[in-house]
Amino acid sequence: MAASAELAAPVGGSVCVVMPTYNEWENLRTTLDGVFAYNPGVDVLVVDDGSPDGTGELADRMARDNGHIHVVHRKGKGGLGPAYLAGFTWALDRGYDVVCEMDMDGSHRPQDLARMLRVIRCDRGVDLVIGSRRVPGGRTEGWPWYRDLISRCGSWYARLMLGIGVHDMTAGFRAYRADMLRSLDLRSVQANGYVFQIDMTRRVAAAGGRILEVPIVFPERRRGVSKMDSAIVAEAMRCVTVWGVARMRSACARGAGRRATRR
Repeated sequence: MAASAELAAPVGGSVCVVMPTYNEWENLRTTLDGVFAYNPGVDVLVVDDGSPDGTGELADRMARDNGHIHVVHRKGKGGLGPAYLAGFTWALDRGYDVVCEMDMDGSHRPQDLARMLRVIRCDRGVDLVIGSRRVPGGRTEGWPWYRDLISRCGSWYARLMLGIGVHDMTAGFRAYRADMLRSLDLRSVQANGYVFQIDMTRRVAAAGGRILEVPIVFPERRRGVSKMDSAIVAEAMRCVTVWGVARMRSACARGAGRRATRR
């Protein structure tokens, strides 16, 4: 196959949009058509976790007809974080300048991707652009109230515990400068579900990276089934609490050290 995990496809541009998939056959063609319509010249990497509905096979057929589409096949449903890390590694090995995260389910609009890419291309000092629902101009559409509440509370708790001023900490619509990703120890990232986004945000912030939030519209998916469940929320709460407590202990230790030095 012309675009598989085993064959190195030639780089067709400086931007690689990584899109994990599991049972997204209904959304694949429509979503990719939109990405290319609003963002000509980008490459898309579909990272499929062995979708039983044939998503991976359809992606392979589309890749044979379009040199900007590439496909990585993983064995079984391995989680969002590992899928993105596999995509990051693939893109960094091929020398892309910007690596993006984008959902395949239609909740991330391709016209918003174009705005995010414009920001990171025009300002060389920006290391991460986040498509944000929680800054002025950003919003969700068609979400039930409880899902919106969970999302807002999750971002608020992460900001509080980690001391990072990003409003949409759980956002999965992102554009990273490749040099920033290369500077991070991606092999140590173990977060699996949506907490992966929080983990990556705190790592970029800790590395001194500049993060900008661009307002986006986030509509509810029209086809397929959401992958969000209670286990993903529990994982996020657990990890953020551990990271936050570690940060507070480190700050206390530094404060004690400074007081001892003054004596």
